[in-house]
Amino acid sequence: MPGAQRQITQPEDVATDDVLLATRAAEGDEEAFESLVRRHAPRLVGLAARLLGSRSEAEDAVQDAFVSAWRKLPEFQGRSSFGTWMYRIVTHRCLNVLRARRQESGLDAVAEIAAPEHVASPARLAESRAALGELQTALADLSAEQRTCWVLRELDGRSYEFIADTVGISQQAVRARVFRARHRLTQAMGAWR
Repeated sequence: MPGAQRQITQPEDVATDDVLLATRAAEGDEEAFESLVRRHAPRLVGLAARLLGSRSEAEDAVQDAFVSAWRKLPEFQGRSSFGTWMYRIVTHRCLNVLRARRQESGLDAVAEIAAPEHVASPARLAESRAALGELQTALADLSAEQRTCWVLRELDGRSYEFIADTVGISQQAVRARVFRARHRLTQAMGAWR
């Protein structure tokens, strides 16, 4: 139509759309659920990869989380957004993986984080790999809870309130875990400063 303004989707529209899609999915509409998966999976895989240090484990964790969400959709009451609800499910799934990994085989189970590609000298590349290895070891030495809180805060930029709600602990406990994680990482990486 001439003169008609194009409607711009606002974040509220996305949240409303998520609620509608979640409601339809809870009623058995697989296409609605597929839309939610396409919309939220990339961000959730990124979160899981940062928590687990492995893209393949992250994809498995997110897939498991979506299977769990599909089963629990009738329980979803919309008190939080669908995205926040999925964040909680993925975070808890990753915590379980981290706890199981620590019990199974300690540091050997932690996937190696790929070093960024450098165009610098071989000596600089070796130095970067050594620093990255120490960071990987330091992250693996954190408890699953500390690592989760630290990743959500420092790498994902989430608020203490959001983390507390997601992980199911108080904001004070989140602050303490992030503080301890920062302290341990700072100590472990002291030689690289």
